Amino acid sequence: MRLSEIKEKLDLRIISGRNSMGGEVTRGYVSDLMSDVIAHAKEGDIWITYQTHVNVVAIAMMKNIAGIILIQDRELIPEAAEKAADVSLPVLCSKESAFEVAGKLYQLGIPG
Repeated sequence: MRLSEIKEKLDLRIISGRNSMGGEVTRGYVSDLMSDVIAHAKEGDIWITYQTHVNVVAIAMMKNIAGIILIQDRELIPEAAEKAADVSLPVLCSKESAFEVAGKLYQLGIPG
């Protein structure tokens, strides 16, 4: 499923990467531990997290993650937002919890 479809179906707000929303999401990944994401996330994942610092952007780029969903109406810190914009990384925002977002992605057919 494309990021643009996920954005519409989950009513997400785009923080960065508006022009990169055509990427294909192959599965979902939920974690707030950077070492866990480095060890287990895969290319094409959509990463659900509460973290908003610049390391989130760096790890997403390193792992070729399709995009990030920040939960509970979080915003990237300014340095991270600038970096995400520089690399056209899709970062989306949900008002919901990680549990709710993951459940909705699963209902859409996105495996974990």
